[in-house]
Parts: sequence; structure tokens; C-alpha cells
Amino acid sequence: TKDVYLYFIKERKNNMSGHSKWNNIKNKKGKEDAKRAQAFTKIAKYIMVAVKEGGSNPDFNPSLKAAIDKAKAVNMPADNIDRAVKKGAGELDGVSYEEITYEGYGGEGVAIMAHCLTDNRNRTAADVRHVFDKCGGNLGTTGSVSYMFNMKGYIAIEQDEDNPIDVDEIMLEAIDAGAEDVQAEDDVIEIFTDPKDYDTVKTALENKGYAIAASEVTFIPDTEIEVEEEKRAKIERLIDSLEELDDVQEVYHNLAD
Repeated sequence: TKDVYLYFIKERKNNMSGHSKWNNIKNKKGKEDAKRAQAFTKIAKYIMVAVKEGGSNPDFNPSLKAAIDKAKAVNMPADNIDRAVKKGAGELDGVSYEEITYEGYGGEGVAIMAHCLTDNRNRTAADVRHVFDKCGGNLGTTGSVSYMFNMKGYIAIEQDEDNPIDVDEIMLEAIDAGAEDVQAEDDVIEIFTDPKDYDTVKTALENKGYAIAASEVTFIPDTEIEVEEEKRAKIERLIDSLEELDDVQEVYHNLAD
């Protein structure tokens, strides 16, 4: 029955990060708004690589569709998006980028991954290592912390105080569309999917009329590490400094909010 189904959904236990992921996204959006030009440059790289790997039609290239959605979320002009697509397709002169992820630890054993797009691996490696060293972290080898994370599709829908969403209803709709987990807080509903089901679930929810506040395929930590307030500053400075590097697209970590 519906009641049994809803009970099963609500009682599911897992170690995926929930509400702190939403807080991280809101904080990151604030930083991106303050550094919009840098954000546009990073997303343009993301679009170019997505096109190069999967073609220029977002209907048949989920990575490109996600990249364009990300560009629109930070109000990247349509001309910039179109130019990045053409560069990726080779229609305009552009730089060739490769993907590389650096892994390491911040203070208190916090695991950190920096996903980069670069046209100069040596420069990027030196820049990332410098940040880790300067901020008291330790750069590790490939696989040293990635085993602590799982790649998931992530969709956030903000609650509207004047017109609240029926949590039970959206739980059913998300699970029916293929979601793995739904977590509801006072101000946001968070939906987690297998990466291959991300676009299907997102499209299904949009077609139901839900306004998506944030969505991406991302790495979610298995567990998060609580760090005392006085010890957080150095770790947060390491994360912020990595995000400020031009070659760094995303920084994933398991520092609890």
C-alpha cells in the first residue's frame, strides 16, 4: 500500500551526506556570484570537454546537458555557452583540456578531492601541491581518498513557505522516476540517484512542475567528519584556495557542515 511504501522510504538508512550538501551548494553559489568571470571560464572548460567526449547535442550527451544546466544556473550568457560548444566541437580555435583528479587530506583527517581540467598538467600539479602544503594538508596518490566517496546524481528542490511541497508525494514521484533516496529538511528536499538515472529523474520532476534549485552529478562522501570550530579555519582555507585555482573545476570533501 501507499502507507507501507512511504514508511519504507522514510525508514531507509544510509550514510550519504544530506542537508550539509545543500548548505555547501548555497555557500559555493555565493562564492561563484562574487567571482562570476572565473566561474564562466571554468564552466566553459567543462562544456568543451563534454562536447569533445560526447558530441555537441545535449539531447544525446548527458554530460553536456549537465554542463549547460550548470552554466544557466550561474547566468552564463547564451553566447558564451554557444562559443564553448563550438570550441569543443572544433568549429572554433580552442585549447585542448584533460581531466585529472588530485586526492589528499586536510587537517583532522578530512578527505579532499580536486577535480581539474587543464591544458598543462605540470602547472596544475604544482599549483594544487602548493595549496595543500601551504594550508597544512597532504597531497596523496590516486585512490588514497576516492574510496570514501560515491558518485551520485543530486537534485535539490527548495521548500516554499507560502506553497509547501507535499513531501510524501514528491518522495513517491522521485522513487517512481528512479531515485535511490529522498531526504527532506525544513527548507529543502534532496534527491539522490544513480548517475545513469540522474537526467531521467530530473526531467520527470521538472515535468511534474517542480522548480529545481540545484542539480549535478557529484561525489558524495560515505560519512562526514565533525571538526571543532577552532580547527575548521585551516581546512576551510585549503578548500577555498583549491576552488580559487583556475584549473580546479570542483572540490569534494567530507568535512561536516
